[in-house]
Amino acid sequence: MSWDFLVPVCVGDLVKTGGINQYVVQDVVPPKHLPSYLSKFKAALRSQGSLCILEHFDTGYSVLQHCNSAELAVKEDTLELLVQVVSGLASSLPALLLSTSVSAAERKEKLNAVKMSVYLLCKLTETFESDSYRQSIITAPGKGGKKGKAGGEGLLQWDSEREKVLQALVQLLQLDIRSLWNLSLVEEEFISCVTCCCYKLLENPTISHVKSKPTRDCIIHLLGVLIKKYNHLLGASVKVIQLLQHFEQLSSVFAQAVAVWSTEYGVRAIIGEVIREIGQKSSEELAREGSGVKAFASFISELGSLVPELMIPNISVLIAHLEGESNTMRVAVCEVLGEMLVRVLCGDGLDESGKADRDRFFDTLQEHLHDTHSHVRARVLQVYTRIVNSKALPLCRYSEVMELTVGRLMDKSINVVKSAIQLLAAFIAHNPYSCKLSSADLKKPLEKETTKLREMKEKLEENAPVAVIKASELWAAMEPELLITVGTELKPTSETEKEQEEDNRDVEDEKEEEDDRATAVKIAQYLRVNKYRNAVRLCIRAHACFPESEMFASLSTLSPETLMYTLALIFKGSDEDTSELSQNLPPTPQKEGEKEGEDGELKKQEMLVQYLRDTETFALQVERAISVINSMLYWKTTSVVQEAVQFCVTVCEFSVANSVSGVRKMLPLVWSTDAAIKDAVVQAYRRLYLNPQGDTIRMKAQTLVDSLSELMVDASLGTIQCLEEIVQEFFGSSSNLQSTVVQVLWERFTGKRETSGLQRRAAVLLLGMAARAEREVVLSNLDTLCSVALGEKVTEDFLLARDAVITISSITDHVRQSKGAPFRLPQDHQLFTCLTQAVAEGVVMEDPYWQSFMEQAVRLIYFLAESPDQLCSRLLQRSARLLLDQIAEGGEINKDVGQMQEGSQESNEQGEQVNCVCLAQLLALCGCVAFWQVSHLERSVSAELRRRRGETEEREEKEKGPSSKAKQVANESAMEEELGLIGASAEDTEAELIRKICETELLAEENLLCAFLPLLVRVCSSPGRYSHPQLTTAACLALSQYMMISPSVCEENIRLMFTVLERSAFPVVRANAIIALGDLTVRFPNILEPWTQNLYARLSDEVPSVRQTAVTVLTQLVLKDVLKVKGQVSEVAVLLIDPEPHITSLALNFFNELASKDNAIYNLLPDIISRLSDPERGMTSEDFNTIMKQLFSYITKERQTESLVEKLCQRFRTAKTERQWCDLAMSLSLLSMCERGFKRLQECWECYSDKLTEPGVYQPLLSITAKLRRGAKPQFKAQVDEFEKRLTAVHTRGLENVESPEMDEENQKQGGSTEKTVMQTPQPARGRPRTKRGQAKPSVSSRGDDSFVTPQKSRKSKKPIISFSSDEEEDEEDAVMADSETPKVTTPIARTSRRARLRN
Repeated sequence: MSWDFLVPVCVGDLVKTGGINQYVVQDVVPPKHLPSYLSKFKAALRSQGSLCILEHFDTGYSVLQHCNSAELAVKEDTLELLVQVVSGLASSLPALLLSTSVSAAERKEKLNAVKMSVYLLCKLTETFESDSYRQSIITAPGKGGKKGKAGGEGLLQWDSEREKVLQALVQLLQLDIRSLWNLSLVEEEFISCVTCCCYKLLENPTISHVKSKPTRDCIIHLLGVLIKKYNHLLGASVKVIQLLQHFEQLSSVFAQAVAVWSTEYGVRAIIGEVIREIGQKSSEELAREGSGVKAFASFISELGSLVPELMIPNISVLIAHLEGESNTMRVAVCEVLGEMLVRVLCGDGLDESGKADRDRFFDTLQEHLHDTHSHVRARVLQVYTRIVNSKALPLCRYSEVMELTVGRLMDKSINVVKSAIQLLAAFIAHNPYSCKLSSADLKKPLEKETTKLREMKEKLEENAPVAVIKASELWAAMEPELLITVGTELKPTSETEKEQEEDNRDVEDEKEEEDDRATAVKIAQYLRVNKYRNAVRLCIRAHACFPESEMFASLSTLSPETLMYTLALIFKGSDEDTSELSQNLPPTPQKEGEKEGEDGELKKQEMLVQYLRDTETFALQVERAISVINSMLYWKTTSVVQEAVQFCVTVCEFSVANSVSGVRKMLPLVWSTDAAIKDAVVQAYRRLYLNPQGDTIRMKAQTLVDSLSELMVDASLGTIQCLEEIVQEFFGSSSNLQSTVVQVLWERFTGKRETSGLQRRAAVLLLGMAARAEREVVLSNLDTLCSVALGEKVTEDFLLARDAVITISSITDHVRQSKGAPFRLPQDHQLFTCLTQAVAEGVVMEDPYWQSFMEQAVRLIYFLAESPDQLCSRLLQRSARLLLDQIAEGGEINKDVGQMQEGSQESNEQGEQVNCVCLAQLLALCGCVAFWQVSHLERSVSAELRRRRGETEEREEKEKGPSSKAKQVANESAMEEELGLIGASAEDTEAELIRKICETELLAEENLLCAFLPLLVRVCSSPGRYSHPQLTTAACLALSQYMMISPSVCEENIRLMFTVLERSAFPVVRANAIIALGDLTVRFPNILEPWTQNLYARLSDEVPSVRQTAVTVLTQLVLKDVLKVKGQVSEVAVLLIDPEPHITSLALNFFNELASKDNAIYNLLPDIISRLSDPERGMTSEDFNTIMKQLFSYITKERQTESLVEKLCQRFRTAKTERQWCDLAMSLSLLSMCERGFKRLQECWECYSDKLTEPGVYQPLLSITAKLRRGAKPQFKAQVDEFEKRLTAVHTRGLENVESPEMDEENQKQGGSTEKTVMQTPQPARGRPRTKRGQAKPSVSSRGDDSFVTPQKSRKSKKPIISFSSDEEEDEEDAVMADSETPKVTTPIARTSRRARLRN
């Protein structure tokens, strides 16, 4: 073969005249002749094999040239032939490559065949891919039709063929075909031909789908072969970056590819190349649109999760992006760091370098917990959650990270808060400290172990030597003095001294040591006791005695230096020997063992104390987090509430202190309208309390009862009501624990098992909850309840009796809402005998819990007894008789004292003898009976009348035939429907009957209730005589309950009730009066409507509890449309700045709810502003601004803003004081001004322009222009600038007029309206200031009279009154009025019919 095939850059290059020995296509076959040529190609392939491509290349090339016009079948046949050619080459080449005797011609022939077949196959594959993608776009919207179906079939066929093409290429290129080229240098065009085909396939949008996994894997392996064997490393890294920029879906594909190339093919350099390319991207480049930053970030993150160990050498390049502007890249880098810390840099086996990297990465992550972007903060917290769950966080970092996480709970981003809660839950669930985290429980063990550690240290200090100083330190201290001694000893001495030396030597010769070691020890001892001269002399003489000793060898040349060297060697080198031998005691193994044991125990104790300290710190941090997260349970964001609920469950499972508070706090969420929140709470309680652990059913039941009982201890009534929902659901489900749980509860209640009083009460309440699901639980054991809780010992524990009564109430129709005949028990039932006896006996006892028991008992009697009015009448008689007997007994005892009063004063004497507490309890019983009697008539009796009427009508209808029924329907339906009277006449008759009974019979003279009404009025109207707090409270509450009976009683005593409301010295009485008057307002709105102002007045009460009650009651009345919302709402607005946080939150809740009503706050705002800016109120500007800022936050509609701008500007005309001007201007500045509002502000220029000299007016208006200028369009911005110049000009001109008198004439000529207006403005009148909060009005108790005196209207001197045009004209009434001054009803309040009200 004389020619070579060169892979062309362009397809058309092959038909051009090539160079020497270069292959050129001779004949391009027309499309219509292609089938015949392909048949020849097939025949040649069968006969010649793969080398037939050398002769039939032109046929394949022709198909490639005419791909747009050729038929699909022709192209498919060509593709199939080429796949067979490549596969044939892949199977025939191995023998050739292994052979050593291959001619050059044969090699060239094979090479040309390889290049030709691969070239055609790759180009045709690219063509098919383009056509397939184009077809998918065209047919995607279509739902049917032949074209769509055909296109879909072709596309599906190509998906299967594509994999065969890639497998053939992989099979061929896996062979070492480089030997076919000269010097094994494969031409770049051949490699590019294959790689371009691969990258073209990767551009398919569906390549990342699951169905494309086989194709994707083939491409990855094909490119891996090219990178490893054909030097495609740099090309691949560049191409990866390019494709990531344009195809975001390839991030996961290329991450997988790079991981495979670096691991399976061993080309680790590819990671470095790609990461380096990404790391070199600047922040500006990544910030540009279309930069592929999301793809880069996703690629890095996924690659880090696949091969984290290979990312560590290249992470330094990526860390630079943490300082960049792209938050997406910062997230990706932080996730890579997290993967490294979890999977590589964890455990105790790290070397120093690994530990350093780990610490550096943790420091980096901690820094980004405070990242500027919320998404980064949230993802870093999630990374930490993964680290904690994997137990890869070092113990030393727990406290620091925990503290940072608790701080993130205050983040403004919801996602960050959720992630922080999840991380805290992970910290608790995987904490290395303890399964129970309670700082209170840890405090005592920590103190105990700390004391033990201190004692161990003190003991060791006593046994240790007094001072342990190193020999080197001692030598350094003695060296100067010793040097002087050495110098002195080496000088020539006198004869006398020589004689003394000889004498000393004689003495020492007698004590001469046996060996050089003993001599060295002696020298060291001399040095320690500062006998330097003896040490030096002994050292000099030792050299003569032991010339062969190594210790004294340096003294062969005697000089100060050698002598000092020898002394230092002896003293420092043999320090241990000296210390040992100086004791003349050889070291014993036993003592050394004891010392080591003591040191070991000390270290263990230190570790234990440190562990307890860390545990306590961790527990305290968890407790701090609990207090924050508990407040999130009522956020509006559902996902945050769900996370908070899960966190509460986690901390409760680990017995963290105060964890039950969160569990209790989330209990009311079972009433949430959000199904997700309700389900989360129910599941949480089921997990905590209704899925107990235990080996047997009995143990599980006991655990469940213990858990629920603990939750109910000290629980409020609201908590118990919420818990009923969950417990009822448990007993309503089919659980095998139900019967055992009920049995355990009865055992606890009856005292068969020894339990506390609290647990007995919890058990009986739980039985009541179970009875809601199954009535027989209580009904079958009613005698047991009566005998245990309401028997002879009932007076010993009224709380248990009360809870038992509540439990029995759960079987009544009022709870179960039965539609059949009412379920009631006869009057002589044991239950009512026990109840009436307990209530009557309790009247003459001073038990603080009797009243709560009595209220529940009376309620149960009216719910469950036949003719409860007769039963309660006998109860009142019996109670009154017992009280009179007690008075009589007291009179007999005091009989000897003598009569102090006579005749008419006899009743007073008896009144003084009566026990105030007992009288209060009797009055409370009267009021309770009166209230439930009315309730019984309007609910039970009325419902029974309706039921009986319904049964009668049904019976009559059955008796009549179908024909008569049809006639009746035909005759009456039209008229009744027209008049709306279907069933109305009968219901009205029933309602009128109930009303008449309440009006005439309940308080008739023959009725026992009537006997107590004068006593109630007397006690309430004479607080001086009846000053006992409990008596006054009970009397006022009972009187209000009597007033519920009929309008006539209400009208007779309404003035007295408002007198009590305003004048009573007891806050509890005033609070009760507010609640009672709120109920009366609902029942008799027309009677109470003129007194509305007096209700609002209690919002200014000096006692926080009264203010709290007032705002709660008024909130209910206003939001339920019982009270009309008027300007008095300004009193509620004042509570937004109340010093009590709870009252502030109630006021805020009031306005939040009011804002949900259409335009309510918008309509009230002008009047609120007028009332609050009234000079007589004396409110500071700071408080006014705080209130207005909250109220204006509810104004969100543009039309409302525009209208308010006009209204507030008009108020400038009627405002008389500078303070009112400033308040109006400040209110304008708080509005979210829009273009229309600004236009209205300009139109009202004349209203406020003359007030601009005041800085308090000018500055707020100036701030409006600053807000409007932000983000404004150029044209609108110019208008704002012009308005600002106008404002400044008027303000400045006014200031100049004030400062320079010379301009007066000029201003007068110009008509200085501003100055005239200011001069004509009247000053605020100085009158008597209005009563403020904290300044109580004179109390009745301070007066000399014993009874309330209705105050007369005070005569006030005339003074200027500041009024506003839009204020409602209404006279302010005194709290108590004379008969002639009592407000009269002028406009009845629209209300529902009596029939509808009775139903409710």
